[in-house]
Amino acid sequence: MTERTPRALVTGAGGFIGHHLVAALKREGWWVRGVDLKQPEYAPSAADEFLLCDLTRHEACLRATDGVDEMYALAADIGGMGYISAHNALILHQNTLISTHSIEAARQNGVQRYFFASSACVYPEYRQTQVDVTPLREDDAYPAQPQDAYGWEKLVSERLCTHYREDYGLETRIARFHNIYGPLGTWRGGREKAPAAICRKVAQARLSGDPVVEIWGDGEQTRSFCHVDDCVEGIRRLMRSDCRTPVNIGDDRLISINALADLVSTIAGVRIEKRHVPGPQGVRGRNCDTTRMRDVLGWTPSVTLEQGCAETYAWIETSLRRG
Repeated sequence: MTERTPRALVTGAGGFIGHHLVAALKREGWWVRGVDLKQPEYAPSAADEFLLCDLTRHEACLRATDGVDEMYALAADIGGMGYISAHNALILHQNTLISTHSIEAARQNGVQRYFFASSACVYPEYRQTQVDVTPLREDDAYPAQPQDAYGWEKLVSERLCTHYREDYGLETRIARFHNIYGPLGTWRGGREKAPAAICRKVAQARLSGDPVVEIWGDGEQTRSFCHVDDCVEGIRRLMRSDCRTPVNIGDDRLISINALADLVSTIAGVRIEKRHVPGPQGVRGRNCDTTRMRDVLGWTPSVTLEQGCAETYAWIETSLRRG
C-alpha cells in the first residue's frame, strides 16, 4: 500500500513569501493547495491546485481548508510603510476577518497543524524610539503598544492561535517576521518595502543617469532584514518543532536606510545622491533578537545582506528594463 502524500494549504500564495513557500513545500514532496485573491504576479505558482478565494468570507475558508493536513496562514492585506500607515481601518477590518475565519475553518475541517505568519510590527513603539535599538525579544511584545493597526491585528491573532490550541487542541505555530525581502516581491506601486524600493530607485538612477535617490525622512532610521529563502527555512523548522510560543524569524544585523542605499548603489556600481524628503518612516529603530530562534530551531539565517541585495537588485533592474 502506497503512503499517502501529505497535503498542505498556503494562503496568500499569490504573494511574495507565500509564493516561495509553495515552491519549497513542493520540493519537500507535499501536495500543495495555494489560495489568494490573485495568482502570483512574477512567476507561475508551483501549487498542485490554486484557488482564487476571498478569505474574508467563512465559506471560502471552509473550501480552502478542506482535506489538508497543515495550513500556512500567510494571507493578509499588507504593504510597505506608506501603505500600512495610510490604511489602518481597512487593514484591521480585512485582516481580522481573514484570521478569524481561517483558523475556525481549519478547526472545523480537522487541520492538524496551523502556522500563523505574524510580524515584528506587534512590538511596542516605546521599545523602538532609538536608532541603536536593543534587539527585540519575543517577551517584549507586552505591555502592548504596536504602532499601527496592522501590528494590533497580528498581536490579537497570535492570542487567537494560542487559545485555539488550548481550547480545541489545534497545534499552532507562530512566527514573527522581521522585514523579509528578496526577488519575486512587490517592487513598485506603493506596497513595496524598503529593500525593494531602494533597489528600484537605485536601478532607475543607473538606467536614467540621474543620480538622485529619494529617501523618506533623514534616512537614519534602522532595521534588520531577512532574505526570503531564510524565512522559508525558518517556517519549515518551526512547523516541525515543538515550540508553541511566538518565535522571531529574522536577522540581527542592524543597518540604517541611508547605509542600505549605499550598499545597493555599490552593488549596482553607480554613485547616487540621496535626497531626504518627507514620508512615513515607521518606528525609529527595529532589530531582531535571534536567541529563541537559535535555541528552539537550532538555526540562524545564512544569506548575508550583500548576497540578498545583489540577487534582489539584479531581479528588479531586469524587471525595470522590461517595463
